[in-house]
Amino acid sequence: MTGIAAGLTSFGVLLLLMAVRIPIGVSMLAVGLGGYAMWTGSTPLLAFLKTSTFYQFSTYSLSVIPLFVLMGEFATKAGMSRALYRTAAAFLGHRRGGLAMASIGGCAAFGAICGSSLATAATMGQVALPEMRRYNYSGALATGSLAAGGTLGILIPPSVILVLYALMAEMSIAKMFVAAMVPGILAAVGYMLAVAIFVRRHPNDGPAGPRATWSERLGALRETWSLILIFALVIVGMYRGWFTPTEAAAVGAFGTGVLAVLHGGMRLRGIADCLRGTAGTSAMIFLILLGAETFNAFLAQTQTPMLLATAIQNSGLSPMMILLAMLMLYLILGCVMDSMSMLLLTIPIFYPIIAGLDFGMSQEETLIWFGILAVVVVEVGLITPPVGMNVFIINGMARDVPMIESFRGVLPFLISDMIRIAALIVFPFISLGLVRMLS
Repeated sequence: MTGIAAGLTSFGVLLLLMAVRIPIGVSMLAVGLGGYAMWTGSTPLLAFLKTSTFYQFSTYSLSVIPLFVLMGEFATKAGMSRALYRTAAAFLGHRRGGLAMASIGGCAAFGAICGSSLATAATMGQVALPEMRRYNYSGALATGSLAAGGTLGILIPPSVILVLYALMAEMSIAKMFVAAMVPGILAAVGYMLAVAIFVRRHPNDGPAGPRATWSERLGALRETWSLILIFALVIVGMYRGWFTPTEAAAVGAFGTGVLAVLHGGMRLRGIADCLRGTAGTSAMIFLILLGAETFNAFLAQTQTPMLLATAIQNSGLSPMMILLAMLMLYLILGCVMDSMSMLLLTIPIFYPIIAGLDFGMSQEETLIWFGILAVVVVEVGLITPPVGMNVFIINGMARDVPMIESFRGVLPFLISDMIRIAALIVFPFISLGLVRMLS
C-alpha cells in the first residue's frame, strides 16, 4: 500500500469510529497508534510516544488553555451572562426584535470572556430564553438567535480555538486575537441585521418590549464596566507586550475570579466546582491534542500531507479555488464533527498547502487570514443542519419548540454568515487591517 493510500484509508477508519460514537480524541489516538505501528513497527512507535508526549504537554504555551478555560468558568459562576444581557436589553429591548438583538450582544460580550461557543450558548440560553418567551417571541426567533449568538464565543477573543490554531501554525496568539476582532464585531452586527430583517417580514415573531430609562441603562452599564476592563487588559496587554499570552490568561482568570467572589457571591465550594470543571475540560482538550498529534505523526510517516500539497500545487488550480475547496470541506465536516476536532485534524494537512500558495501577501499574513477564515467556517458548522451542536443545546432548553422550527430560525443567520465569509475572502484587509495598523 502506498503512503497516500494508507493515509486516506486511515481517514475512513477514523470516520467509521466516530460514526459508532467513539470520542474523537480516542478515535484519533487509536487510528494513529495502529497506523504508526503497522507502518513503522512497534519499536519506533514506542520511541515516538516516549519523547513526543512529554515534549507536547510540557510546552509552556499550552498552559494558556486551562487558564482561559478557568476564566470562562469563573465568568459563568459570577453571573456575568445575566449582567451583560441586562445591559444589552436596556439599550435594545424596546425595539422590535430587540430582545433577540440583546441576546446576540450579550453572547458576543460573554463569549469574549468565556471563549467557548457551547458554553456561551448554554449560559446565555438560560438567561435570555425565558425573557424572550415571556414577551411572546416565536420559538424560531428565540432559539435561532441564541444558537447563532452562541457561535460568537469561538471567534471573539480570547478563544481556545484561536489559541490552538496559533500554536499549531506557529503564529502569534496576540496577532490571531487582534485579527479576529473586526470579523467578530461584523458577525455580531450581521446577526443583529438578520434579526431586524426577520422581524420586518414577521413582525409578530419579535414584539417590542418596554423602553428602559436612562438611569436604568446607566445602572446596567455600571454592572459591566469591570468586565470590559478585564477584556481590554487581556487583549491590549498581550499585544503591547506587557505580559505573555499565558500571563494574560492568568490576569483574566484572576480578575474574573475576584468578580465572581465579590459580585457573584461565589464561595469556596464554587471555586472548587470551577477548578473541577476546568480540569475536566482541559483534560478533554489535551486528550484530543494527544490523539491529533499521534494521528498526524502517522500521516507524516506516510508523507500524506506533503504528497497532497504537491499534488494540489501541481494541479493547475488557482490559489482561490484551492482555498474555496478547503472551506467547503470545513462546511461538510461541520455537519458531523466538533470545531476543535476539525481544526486539529486538518491544519497539519492544510498548513503546508496554504503556506505554499501565493495570495499576494506575506506567508504570515496568509496564515493569519486563513486561520480566521477557517475559524469562521468552523463556527458556521455549529448551526448548520443536520447536526448544529448549538441548535441542539438551545432546543434542549426550549422543549416546546420543534427542532425543525429551531433550524428554520437559524436560516437568516446562516445567510448572514455566507455573506460575511464572502467578504472576508474578497477583502483580506477586514482580518489583517488591525494587525497591520498595530504592527
